[in-house]
Amino acid sequence: MSFRDHRVRLFEKKLKIMFDRIDLELEEGWGETYPLHPARPASGTFGNPQDEGLFSLGASFSAGYGSDHGRGYVVEVRLATLAQVPDNQVEQIREYVVTRIRELLPELFGDRSLEVVRDGDLFKIVGDLSIS
Repeated sequence: MSFRDHRVRLFEKKLKIMFDRIDLELEEGWGETYPLHPARPASGTFGNPQDEGLFSLGASFSAGYGSDHGRGYVVEVRLATLAQVPDNQVEQIREYVVTRIRELLPELFGDRSLEVVRDGDLFKIVGDLSIS
């Protein structure tokens, strides 16, 4: 049983929809660039893009202590491979993800003022996170 407010769960469900769309795009573009981790199922195997394929995308809420941007959702981009991925390739993938988030936020959260900002080495979705 979850004690989290249903409005928070709905907000995070929209985030998951957004990240699943971006994950599918990444799999189509770069999914065969590196071998999958041996314990990782292929993309499209189980129906949850976060748990399969080369990419795992998502966001975790941060209260924002010590951050110039305050609270928000820290964007997570992981590659499930044992191969060495060059830093410039990782950065290119991260930039693609951030660009797509910026394009999709108004579509999925048009009633809110949200943006993606760089917070040190991280990217964070900040803005109107109210549940009212």
